[in-house]
Amino acid sequence: MDLLLLEDVANKLFCTFAQEDELDNIVSEINRRYTIQFGKIFILYSKSNQEYICTYNVDMVNVFNFIENTILVHRKKETNTLYTINALNTLIKQLNEGVLDTTFKVDWEEYKNCILLTKGDELKRVNTKLHKIIEV
Repeated sequence: MDLLLLEDVANKLFCTFAQEDELDNIVSEINRRYTIQFGKIFILYSKSNQEYICTYNVDMVNVFNFIENTILVHRKKETNTLYTINALNTLIKQLNEGVLDTTFKVDWEEYKNCILLTKGDELKRVNTKLHKIIEV
């Protein structure tokens, strides 16, 4: 297997949710517990939820447990869209008359600067803006 492909498999994007008063402690915990790839933690802010969202790439080789309120997400770089696989599947079904078709093309511009999540069977869109980037 190609070395680049191996790195891609091991490299995962984590998303940890935090309230403002927890943010410094969460960032410290992320730094202590994980090897952060690319040397950056991106802190997003959701005004509607009044919470901060820390996103960071982790080498999964040394990950044994997750920090509380952390999920694994995927990212569309061009639109700064974060999403879970369940949310993507739910979105496709909503846009495609209830049919899950993995070849369906999502117009990612419609989902710019947000995180797509699910709550039960419901799609939840959380709009975000960049709060700051922490170099580690």
